Amino acid sequence: MVIINVMKIYMLFVIVIMLIYTVRHFLFTINRFQSRQRMYYNDIFATRMKKISILVPMHNEELVLEEALEALLKCDYDRDMMEIIPINDNSTDRTREMLEEYHKKYEFIRPLHRDCPDRGKPVGLNDAMKLAQGEIIIVFDADYRPARNLLKQLAIVFEDPEVGAVMGRVIPYNADKNLLTRLINIERSGGYQVDQQARYNLRLIPQYGGTVGAFRKDVMLEMGGFDTSVLAEDTDLTFRMYLRGWKVMYANSAECYEESPESWAVRAKQIRRWARGHNQVMFREMIPLLLSKEMTVREKIDGALLLLVYAVPVILLFGHITSYMLFFMGKMDIFSGWWVLLFIGTYCSFGNFAPFYEIGTALILDGMHGEIFLLPLLLFNFYFYMWAITQGFFDAIWDMLTKRKVTWAKTVRFNSGKN
Repeated sequence: MVIINVMKIYMLFVIVIMLIYTVRHFLFTINRFQSRQRMYYNDIFATRMKKISILVPMHNEELVLEEALEALLKCDYDRDMMEIIPINDNSTDRTREMLEEYHKKYEFIRPLHRDCPDRGKPVGLNDAMKLAQGEIIIVFDADYRPARNLLKQLAIVFEDPEVGAVMGRVIPYNADKNLLTRLINIERSGGYQVDQQARYNLRLIPQYGGTVGAFRKDVMLEMGGFDTSVLAEDTDLTFRMYLRGWKVMYANSAECYEESPESWAVRAKQIRRWARGHNQVMFREMIPLLLSKEMTVREKIDGALLLLVYAVPVILLFGHITSYMLFFMGKMDIFSGWWVLLFIGTYCSFGNFAPFYEIGTALILDGMHGEIFLLPLLLFNFYFYMWAITQGFFDAIWDMLTKRKVTWAKTVRFNSGKN
């Protein structure tokens, strides 16, 4: 009897969690669609732009590095005030040779070749920061292609002395490859066009995303650089900044174009890695967040919900299991049992990353009206993510219990670099 009561209490807990996130995302949608939007820093005029260092972690990137570097070379920024540091992290293909060719042509492209057993994005960024001459660090993944004005848009925000980091918007350039890339594209639209922008409007916590973002080098070095034991170095940076009184901004008009995974297996590994890293940060930072004297109450509430976002699918998974068990044990009548299952399924169709109505609003704002017909497929996509995220969640728990060394696994590239 005690077990039955515990299961029923857990079901009520699941429903409360779903309602909280449903209301949260609905408020974000209303804010983005009908409220006055907070202005970015585009109108600020600086007579002399800040010195920037662009770091591009690379591991076996011969397929994409040319496109990435050529896009950076086309950016509108004074070359005397910038440097590009491609981080060749133990590559075994032609990455080293190709980077050296670029260095011969452009003096401000200064590759960092790392031939050591300690491989990974965080440790590579730490090594590059020690060599970087710029006061502002801008990070791109090797398969990203920035818009011409992106560097200026990211750098100008640091004229505000309260800003510690900024995040731009990511848009897939291979969205038309298959169904998966189209679904990722509409998720990205909702996540940035509505979710990130609404959090920026409401002065909550826009999240630094690990790429297409920038931060103050001196602040990051004072914090000891990136924690190499955490896979989600972007989430870690976001909360460490806020816990020290800095703000993270979001630039919706600062666009950069990425290659999305074109294989479900690759996407699953990517989501599992994100979930693992994000939950590592959640376990570490939740209590300091709630006790922080540097953050407002609304920032703490949003921060807690943001930290829990990769735990919610696990909560829902066990909610499914619990509801089935209660139903078949005869502890729910047919109506109430199916009502609970329907409620959970309806929420899952909204999704955890970017709910149904967030994505629909974003597609309207982005003019992608034809993609609205893909919205029902988010139900199936959510269950796919639920499984990958659950694995990442338990990976994070095992990391915490065993203190095992975290190894970095980059996402497989698909593009030939010639598109």
